[in-house]
Amino acid sequence: MTAGNEDITSLYVAEGDRLRRQIGRRVGCAATACDLVQDIFLRLWERAPVRKGSDAAYLNRCARNAAIDHLRTEQTRRAFANGVLPEQYAAPPASPHEILEARQGVRSIDAALAALPKQTRHVFLLNRIHGRSFAEIATAMGISERMVAKHMARAVAACQETLSS
Repeated sequence: MTAGNEDITSLYVAEGDRLRRQIGRRVGCAATACDLVQDIFLRLWERAPVRKGSDAAYLNRCARNAAIDHLRTEQTRRAFANGVLPEQYAAPPASPHEILEARQGVRSIDAALAALPKQTRHVFLLNRIHGRSFAEIATAMGISERMVAKHMARAVAACQETLSS
């Protein structure tokens, strides 16, 4: 151990209990007080070469600041946790009726797409399922972008008509 480490060790032995009690009174938790005292001495050890002035005064100020910072952080956590609604944790499970409606909707969309002309259906699937742009579809199919837009409009209208009925 170096002289600096010995100084910090003796300071920890001399002041540690007092600081734990002081912080424990402020934060109301002995385990948190122990953690905060450890953090204070770690910072003191990291800054050992540049320490100036009274160690006791420095430790008192550090203890006060550590307790205040901890309480502020806990207050922020509580405010955030209280602001989160139970519905925001996870989506509620779907009811059997909702599942049945969704399946029927998918079947009706499948039927509407099957009823479309082959080229219109192909354009729709390339765009909506495979994520291709109108320019990519036009190049791949050898048609104009305007024609791709017309096919897409036809397919989307058929899907909307199916869903609205």
